[in-house]
Amino acid sequence: MKGFIQTLKNIWSLQELRDKILVTLSLILVYRFASYVSLPAINMAEVGDLLDHFQKQGGGKAAAGLLGLLSSFTGGAFSHASIMALGIMPYISASIIVQLMGLAIPYLQKLQKDGESGRKTINQITRWLTIIVCLVQAPFYLGTITQAFLPYEQFRSAYYIDPQSIAFYVPSVVILVAGSIFAMWLGEKITDKGIGNGISILIMVGILSRLPSSFIQEFTTQTGNGGLGSIMILIEVLFWLVVILLAIVISVAVRKIPIQYVSRAHATGGANRNLLQGARQWIPLKLNAAGVMPIIFAQAIMFIPPFLANLSKSDTSQSIAAVFSNMFGFWYNFVFALLIIIFTFFYTAITVPTNKMADDLKRSGGFIPGVKPGIDTADFLDHVMSLLTFPGALFLALIAIFPSLIIGLGVQQSWAMFYGGTSLIIMVGVVIDTIQQVNSYLLNQHYDGLMKSGKNRKAVA
Repeated sequence: MKGFIQTLKNIWSLQELRDKILVTLSLILVYRFASYVSLPAINMAEVGDLLDHFQKQGGGKAAAGLLGLLSSFTGGAFSHASIMALGIMPYISASIIVQLMGLAIPYLQKLQKDGESGRKTINQITRWLTIIVCLVQAPFYLGTITQAFLPYEQFRSAYYIDPQSIAFYVPSVVILVAGSIFAMWLGEKITDKGIGNGISILIMVGILSRLPSSFIQEFTTQTGNGGLGSIMILIEVLFWLVVILLAIVISVAVRKIPIQYVSRAHATGGANRNLLQGARQWIPLKLNAAGVMPIIFAQAIMFIPPFLANLSKSDTSQSIAAVFSNMFGFWYNFVFALLIIIFTFFYTAITVPTNKMADDLKRSGGFIPGVKPGIDTADFLDHVMSLLTFPGALFLALIAIFPSLIIGLGVQQSWAMFYGGTSLIIMVGVVIDTIQQVNSYLLNQHYDGLMKSGKNRKAVA
């Protein structure tokens, strides 16, 4: 504890780091404030939380759970009919689309190799694509509100304007798009002026905003069951910490591949001879190189079957829609886990170019001991990466479906969502990344202090 307090003092003593933290916290507060500003055409004072209202009106637990998952990424803005209801997710979707398009479009491949200028162009393309995604998602969101949550025929007092009119849709779509663009801008400003990855931090803040209320709800429910309730809360908290530790292990676990760099230097004195001078280094191959992206991919795919099935009124279609709308059911989680495993291999193959790594090693004079440079090195790295990806994909799929397993043991739905899934992986990943950046600032300051405090030695003739 003493060391932790001293670390906080060291962090606060650095002017640059302190300013970055204050900027980050200020922008987060702005984002959280905006998430409680409702759309001008909707009177949320008459309704309160849309998800709670949906369940009170007879909405199924499964459907509410699926919509609650969307709401968790926006910190409740989705269920408050906020101007930030779309949140940062359209930007995430646009980024994924651009990454996938980079596999097939030579122009994007060229931009990826152009360094900083190419990265800026890709970012600009992603921003414009974000606006297009928002223009598609905003009408669907408004349709969900006006048809599922608040039908105009039953809740006329919840609307200032007829929701079927152009005067409702056009301004609301513009406001939702502007809110999402504003969230994207805040994320980029946090990345530039603050600490950590801004986009990820905004998602994490949205997820964490529901943690206190979820825990209080679970605590109230369990303690209401008598003396065993307190023991159950203790067990749940300890088990939650174990799951977090498992997620941390998956996020940071690496396989170090030793590499040897060989350079030639001429010896002095006598006949010139070539001396081999080697420096041993490592290639870190992560157990979970894909991060949280396979879960996001799979989650996006799982929204498609119920949407398509609802287009038809047949019994088969309605049964399919019911199965894939229940995110805690067996078949939903089976397909979900299978998609995560497939996407983990797919995304790892995209983000870890073993052929390029082998070529770079060969050009720089590096080699893996016991492996020939070139094609053999690429095959070796690909083989090792495949062996690492399989257990990483299984662990990722297990963490993703863990909330469904926990709910089966009697845990409240809102609290169970923190036991796994996208929420847990994002929280762990963001915290680790932010801590690493803070440590780098502290390390740089440490060396700067050594350089400033060191005494200059006079040269000895």
